[in-house]
Amino acid sequence: MLQAPRGTQDIYGGDMKIWRHIEDRIRAITDAYNFTEIRVPVFEHTELFLRGVGDTTDIVQKEMYTFEDKGGRSLSLRPEQTAGTARAFVERGMFNLPQPTKLFYVGPNFRYERPQEGRYRQHYQFGVELFGASSFAAEAEVISTGYELLTSLGVKDFAVHINSIGCPDCRKIYHENLKTFLGERIESLCGLCKQRFEKNPLRTLDCKTPGCKELLKSAPSVLDSLDDECRAHFEGLKSLLTRMEIPFVVDAKIVRGLDYYTRTVFEFIKDGLTVIGGGRYDGLIAQVGGPQTPGVGYGMGIERLVLLLQKQNATPEVSAGPDIFIGSMGEDAFTKAQELVYILRKSGIRAESDLLNRSVKAQMKYADKIKARFTMILGENELKENAANLKNMETGETEKTAFNELATKF
Repeated sequence: MLQAPRGTQDIYGGDMKIWRHIEDRIRAITDAYNFTEIRVPVFEHTELFLRGVGDTTDIVQKEMYTFEDKGGRSLSLRPEQTAGTARAFVERGMFNLPQPTKLFYVGPNFRYERPQEGRYRQHYQFGVELFGASSFAAEAEVISTGYELLTSLGVKDFAVHINSIGCPDCRKIYHENLKTFLGERIESLCGLCKQRFEKNPLRTLDCKTPGCKELLKSAPSVLDSLDDECRAHFEGLKSLLTRMEIPFVVDAKIVRGLDYYTRTVFEFIKDGLTVIGGGRYDGLIAQVGGPQTPGVGYGMGIERLVLLLQKQNATPEVSAGPDIFIGSMGEDAFTKAQELVYILRKSGIRAESDLLNRSVKAQMKYADKIKARFTMILGENELKENAANLKNMETGETEKTAFNELATKF
């Protein structure tokens, strides 16, 4: 039997209704904030991710699905959607529009990594991107969308962690301080961090190896390397989040795993899992060929959010079955049942009928299994009278109802 590839899943039934509930909340909140939806291709030229995400990142080095098409071009399935959204911003000339440009997306990403709880090789992500605003208020607005979304979905006890990694000039100073610290302890680092020490020492702060995590507790703080402008930006963000009554924790170890971030980075953490992660990326638009344009955004893994909601018993109640099941006896009644459910459905009533020519007894068993609220059985007499008994499946009560009045009962 053919099976789905490792690290993928089929979403259907009650789970699909949870996903739709989450997406409904996403669209309600982004609409309130005046973010508009964008859908970018699931594959892009590999160069986009080399330039945008960074060729020293784990994503580019280890996790991308890259292939050569029939024209000999190197393409990659998107591992994230910020780079593609930035490419679209430039290619479609969105920088000529009144700024800021506020976009959101919902869709699949692809990363070749070890599947685990809440993490898949094809995973779905919601994200927002805000281009054209350099003020700390842009970060506060983006963070507040995530805060409102998790709160409205019933996620409890999550924490907003924020940090500033400064501008490129600040990071040069910090890189030197960090390399000095790490160089004196190089033999205690894991193999991967020894490689990061040469290519991008900031990435060592994101190491999950227990030995490195313990060693890096005493590493110099990036906040000590901020210049006056970057420090004022971070202080402004903290002050505004406080005024907005969004609680936060300053966490100097947050650096995020992508090379395009500048100044603010943040994560929403629940039970040790990062549910939302993002930050400011003022150089990304220029890196993909556009004019110098500030930007800020985040991504949220929907699978991980579903997992949290299930663990907290905060998933929405899965709606019951159809409002009515209309059964039938005989060919004419079978046809009439199809006609009636069509009329009801046009009125927004969830109606079902038999499509398998089952016996009446089997039809009623089916109606019970799909949890129909009401049932109605049509036969020769019912067709003559243009009416039938409408049965409440919970109470057992029946009421003779004319076909042309059936929609008024729901």
